[in-house]
Amino acid sequence: MHAPKKEPAMSTPPRKQLVVIGNGMAGIRTVEELLKIAPDLYDITVFGAEPHPNYNRIMLSPVLAGEQTVDDIVLNPVDWYAAHGITLHMGKPVTAVNRRQRIVTAADGTQAPYDRLLLATGSQPFVLPVPGHDLQGVVTYRDIADTNAMIEAARTHRHAVVIGGGLLGLEAANGLALRGMAVTVVHLGDWLLERQLDRESAGLLQAELGARGLRFALSAHTAACLADAEGRVRAVQLKDGTEIPADLVVMAAGVRPDVRLATAIGLQCNRGVLVSDTLQTLTDPRIYAVGECANHRGMAYGLVAPLYEQAAVCANHLADFGIGRYVGSQVSTKLKVTGIDLFSAGDFMGADGTEAIVLRDPVRGIYKKLVLKNGALVGACLYGDIHDGSAYFELIRSGASVAAQRDTLAFGPQAATALAA
Repeated sequence: MHAPKKEPAMSTPPRKQLVVIGNGMAGIRTVEELLKIAPDLYDITVFGAEPHPNYNRIMLSPVLAGEQTVDDIVLNPVDWYAAHGITLHMGKPVTAVNRRQRIVTAADGTQAPYDRLLLATGSQPFVLPVPGHDLQGVVTYRDIADTNAMIEAARTHRHAVVIGGGLLGLEAANGLALRGMAVTVVHLGDWLLERQLDRESAGLLQAELGARGLRFALSAHTAACLADAEGRVRAVQLKDGTEIPADLVVMAAGVRPDVRLATAIGLQCNRGVLVSDTLQTLTDPRIYAVGECANHRGMAYGLVAPLYEQAAVCANHLADFGIGRYVGSQVSTKLKVTGIDLFSAGDFMGADGTEAIVLRDPVRGIYKKLVLKNGALVGACLYGDIHDGSAYFELIRSGASVAAQRDTLAFGPQAATALAA
């Protein structure tokens, strides 16, 4: 008798290699989404320029204010990477990518091959190119190192100037004031948060922050940072000659997509790495980009919600499902300053063909502005009471008619619906 023939053993196909450049919120959220739907498809390697695991960058403001610690804002500790079989290289910025051989090289020589590459390099803070911008005591506000530098400066110095009256600048100013510094915000615009608030709501915000001790120089052009005898910053000089004392200067005048690596390796960039609806770069379909470094349909998003929406679609395609499309995001804004509530979304300023419904309660410090067009809500600006912000945002996203609730909509969508019934 002949022995029965043995069936050949089924061999497991080798895993593909995924390399992620950027250990921030967008890149690691993409990895998380990928692990949910295709946990065994890739061996994953992550390179991060900072010597930290993934943390919640938008919560740096509470750390600066002394309300949280760095450990409190870590999203994925080091053991999370190990538990998921992810090779993590912290403090190793990537300096080269050989697209022909598909090899990534870090500054210290560490290399990793890839079948798919994900760029999540984020953005760089914009430093005003004025004389003295590189003096000791002039910092940006972007990461943990910047935050720690500001905390150290607040321990031994008295006067701070924050250049930029946007979200990040106001959060920095508030945090430094809470740490005992005398803070002046220098802002080029006519009012604070001109991209997120109208003039009236910005006035309420300025009054509230002024009551906390902050000072403001609006419509002000920064001309130079002036040095003392030891080479440390001592003042900020404005274009009109005014000098504002400053032992610490925080540049918070905006960010730019970090496309230095993408440009160096020949990817098409224009205010971000150009990507399609699948988050693949237009230049190389093996390379994807998500987050602040990506330019999708002319937009580079700096808020967390769009980044997470991109991550879900990108993971779908990395998993070879190929059914997701990212078509852009509606965004809303909140300020992370304890005790101050503001919210804005959509066309809150009001373009041609719109009408505004405004509710004011000066005693309670409440301001609500709703902008309608063709019977639909297209924008909202709330100060002092943002309880209905999410509901207004959903109405803006849906484009549903609110004509029947027009007269009562300012009291909230739920109240308006009940009163219209």
